[in-house]
Order: sequence, then structure tokens, then C-alpha cells
Amino acid sequence: MNKYLSLIAAAGLLFSCEPKNSEIDYTQLSDAERLELAQEIAQSTIMVDGHVDLPYRMKVGGFTLQREILDVSVRTPDGNFDYPRSKEGGLDAPFMSIYIPAGNQAIPGASKALADSLILMTERLANTFPEKFAMAYSPADVEANFEKGLISLPMGMENGSGLEDDLANVEYFHKRGIRYITLTHGKDNLIGDASYDTTGTHGGLSEYGEKVVAEMNRVGIMVDLSHVSDNTFRDALAITKVPVIASHSSARKFTPGFERNMSDELITAMAENGGVMMINFGGTFIDSAYAAGSSKVREHLVNYMVDNGLSRSDSAFRAYAAEYSAANNPFPTVQRVADHIDHVVSLVGIDHVGFGSDFDGVGDSLPTGLKDVSMFPNLIAELLKRGYSKEDIEKICYKNIFRVWKAVEDYAASQG
Repeated sequence: MNKYLSLIAAAGLLFSCEPKNSEIDYTQLSDAERLELAQEIAQSTIMVDGHVDLPYRMKVGGFTLQREILDVSVRTPDGNFDYPRSKEGGLDAPFMSIYIPAGNQAIPGASKALADSLILMTERLANTFPEKFAMAYSPADVEANFEKGLISLPMGMENGSGLEDDLANVEYFHKRGIRYITLTHGKDNLIGDASYDTTGTHGGLSEYGEKVVAEMNRVGIMVDLSHVSDNTFRDALAITKVPVIASHSSARKFTPGFERNMSDELITAMAENGGVMMINFGGTFIDSAYAAGSSKVREHLVNYMVDNGLSRSDSAFRAYAAEYSAANNPFPTVQRVADHIDHVVSLVGIDHVGFGSDFDGVGDSLPTGLKDVSMFPNLIAELLKRGYSKEDIEKICYKNIFRVWKAVEDYAASQG
């Protein structure tokens, strides 16, 4: 008797008599049984994460092309991603974020140079540990790597400033392996206006930005609308000939006034375009109460440190900080991430949502139960508890993003 059937028997449940509809009623299982099944699903299903900031984590850690890369083939003491934890959580294809800080935009050539170096660093990771990692440039690559037990490393460029002012760089970066470009980041750039910037330089996409979107369609790079202003979002949807993505965004319903997240209007427009919204797990993205709660904890700890003549490195302060933080935990939980998925599904359906964790990019703000890539089964178990089917989970894990990715590939192929 396989594990699925034994769990069903233990719960006193039966499969449907219909051979093609043998769906388990996961809501009737115990939490322990549901988590075990979630782990089974995570291991047997391709899982894509739209945004993991490992390349920039390596750069910040002082690793360069001339030095050894960070060895994430083994369990690492910090960060949110490495091979062992990825395998435990069932994550098969984390999009490696080729992140370009907005500050680089002030130096001509600096953004492209950084993008090139982070791409090389990612490739070096795959070349150094070929028994564990492999590059991936298409859904077919991810599927092939999955069959071999390898973790795929597809790449997306976070901040279109890496294109500089040269439209030819769109095709250049496609050849380098970039499969989505986040049009902006923290500040307005040559392409368009950013959600974190209030300047409104272009009022949305610039004329150059319109050409960039069209060229991305032509060569086969997904248009990523995380980080853009609402006006840029609308302009890009009006121009693109293929579905778009938001690689790591959450629902503004839970964070009123936070333009970085997507409003119901934009979620609906993206769904009408056929696109996919990949939910960010960061605390500030999923619950507006987190920022206020974490600020109070930080303020208290700073005052305690000063009042007692301690420093952050003192063991007495670290012990107190750990105890106080645990007792006054400001972090949201895995349930809050599921709330965002629920909201998107209730608004536009199951075909337009995915995972876009922002692991290694949001610091110590991740929810309880989703602190690193090993914990994806906790989220899957929560979704099963809420009535999602195995087919629903598969769509969230990979089928939705694969549909968009393939549509972008097909359109590019049709352009000759």
C-alpha cells in the first residue's frame, strides 16, 4: 500500500469511485497527515520560485569571479537558500535574481557590468557543482533537470537598467540566459517609473521603455512588472503581445497604500492578459502590521542595549534580544501568505498565481513557518487545509508560470 493510500486509510477516508477523479479530501486529514502529504507533493511536483536573491547574496558576501563562490552545495549557516534545504523543501527551479541596485544607474555601464558578473557567478555555481545544479533556459530544461534530480538555475534580471540605453542589449541578455526582466527597481530608470519612486519621471513607460517591452516580446524574455509604478504597469500591459508576470509581488489589499504590491485592479488586468502573479513572502509585503510591530521590537532592543551599556555582539544582549523577540514576535505566519494566494484565486482564479518568495532578498522579515526554502511544504499543507486540490497546487508550483513562459517562447519563435 503506497503512502497516499495508507494515509487515507488511517483517516478513514476513501477515494472516489471515479478513476479520473480520485482526489483526496485533504481538509479531513489531521495536520500531521496533511503535512506528510504536502511533503510528498513537494517532492514529486516541479516547484518554481520566481525570485531568489542568491547571486547578490554572494556578491554582498565578498565572493567574486576571482574567488571561490559561496558553497551552497552544502547547508549554510545563514541565508535562506542552499542545496540541502532546497531538496528538503522540494524547490526545483529558483529563478536566480540578477539584481542591479538603482544606485548603479548613475554610472554609465555599471549596471550592465554588474549584470554580466552576476550571470557569470551563477553559471560558475552550476559548473562547480554539476551533480547538484544546472542552468535552465526553458521549461523543457527545467523538466529535464528535474528528471535528473538537479536543481535548475533559471535567471531573471531585476532592474532593466542593466540594458543601459541600448535596445540591442535585450537580445544580448537573452543570449546570456536572462528569461525575465523586471523593468524597474527602487528608482525611475530609462525604461519607466518605479513604485518606490514618487518622481513620476515618465508618467509610466518611457518611449524607450515601450520599445524595450516590444523587443522583449520579440526575443522571448518575460516582462516582469514587480517594482513598477501603477502607470508603468498599465502601459506595459497595453503594449505587450504576450502574458506578463510579477515575479515577486503580493496583494495590496493587505498592505493599503503600498504601491509596490498589486491592487485588485492590476491583478484583474494581469489575469485578463493571461499573466501570473508570484507571491512575495517578505513580512512587509504580506502584512502591514509587520512593519509597525518589528519597529517596536527594534526600538525596545536599541533602548535596552543603550540603557545597559551593551553592544550587539555582547552575549548578554544577544540572549535578551532572542528571548524578547520570541515573546513579542512581530512576524506574520505562513497562513498570511496563503491569505494572499486565496485573495488572488478568489479574484481571478487559480491560473494566475505562483510562488515568488524573495528568499535571500528580504532579510529577517520572513513569516513563521516560511523562514527558508526547506519550509515550502508548510505552505502547501496550509493550502491543502483550505481545500486546494493537488492539481491546484501543481498549477501554483509550476504549471501557471510554465504556461506564460511557453507562450513567450512561442511568440518569439513566430517572429522569425
